[in-house]
Amino acid sequence: VQLQASGGGLVQAGGSLRLSCEASGRIASNYLMAWFRQAPGKEREFVAVIRWDGSHIDYADSMKGRFTISRDIAKNTVYLQMNSLEPEDTAVYYCAASPLIWGARTRPSPYRNWGQGTLVTVSS
Repeated sequence: VQLQASGGGLVQAGGSLRLSCEASGRIASNYLMAWFRQAPGKEREFVAVIRWDGSHIDYADSMKGRFTISRDIAKNTVYLQMNSLEPEDTAVYYCAASPLIWGARTRPSPYRNWGQGTLVTVSS
């Protein structure tokens, strides 16, 4: 599975962006499709995850109510709608995919497939 992330850019605080992650190849129903982010000098952190069959969704606490993850099976694409963006959301956002158990969803190390990252910059 190859992943191509897009949709990053520069936005003012309070604004919105939608990130996309298009996957090539067949995605099995048990795949977890996740978004992580990494700010300069910081570790990669979990943002959101969706099981490809749509049965499970989870968010990091600081993203709940502001971010929405979704997927379009026909387009083999996962989206991250980000609203009420804050300067602290500035980071490179990565999509990741792997057939994982739900309990492993928030750690980056189990994910085998990664997109190239897309930069989100939120100005104050």
